[in-house]
Amino acid sequence: MSEVFFTKEITPESLRRIYDALDIKLSGKIGVKVSTGEEGSKGYLKADLIGPFVKSLNGTIVECNTAYPGARNNEKDHLKTAADHGFTEFAEVDIMDADGEKEIPVPAGAKHLKYDLIGTHFDNYDSFVNLAHAKGHIMGGFGANLKNQSIGFASRNGKAYIHSCGKTKSPKLCWVSKHQQIDFIESMAEAATAVADYAKAEGKQIVYITVMNAISTLCDCASDQDDPVMPDLGIVASLDPVANDQAFIDMVWQFAAENPEHEGVKALIERIDSRLGREILPYAESLGLGSREYELAEI
Repeated sequence: MSEVFFTKEITPESLRRIYDALDIKLSGKIGVKVSTGEEGSKGYLKADLIGPFVKSLNGTIVECNTAYPGARNNEKDHLKTAADHGFTEFAEVDIMDADGEKEIPVPAGAKHLKYDLIGTHFDNYDSFVNLAHAKGHIMGGFGANLKNQSIGFASRNGKAYIHSCGKTKSPKLCWVSKHQQIDFIESMAEAATAVADYAKAEGKQIVYITVMNAISTLCDCASDQDDPVMPDLGIVASLDPVANDQAFIDMVWQFAAENPEHEGVKALIERIDSRLGREILPYAESLGLGSREYELAEI
């Protein structure tokens, strides 16, 4: 059973406290993987919240380019968007696939991907914070640590490969590739596990933190992201991304049970389940990425 720490308070101070509760001292050059947010999006993690924490780690914000057309599908525009959203005010921003990509192995038992593609700059870091923003997602149902580790760490072509469930690396062709929804959900789990396994093999530590604020039905990658549909829940942190994502899902369902007439949380749950979003959890568990069983420790 994994341990998940939880705080209802969402402040720069509580973000640092929940990281300290993990009792892990990250070493060397630290990459902090966040979504820099598409141009026009609203819910991405803001500089005034995460800036002090990233600075305290002397961390570098790390990202990869998007597969879809927009303001983040090349290094120049991506860096401008990151600057516009305040990230360069407190840290260096590194687009990890700016100089290319590399293949890493997928776990034994993977059904869809033959490999994963990540930015070559991944190897420049000794440890990572997977710092996710919890929200819905138009394709994956929801996004938190597992999405941030699969789609987020993938290069532009790697994102296309995951979205097409291993059929193409082309950002143009991936959107017309035919597959079942469950295949995409499982492909994300395979890619997230590949990153974790590769990091472990290379002696790199990853810690997982999810900020559950400004929870919308659309992802931070959406330029037309909707307003929050339910109250903020807090922050969860763990060394286990499956447990951390499961804790977020459980809190959403608990809020729904306690507020059965709340239309916003109904919309979020419909988004998650209509995309088979929760199916990523048992499949990731079956691949050995983590456990859905956890003990919640409030700090």
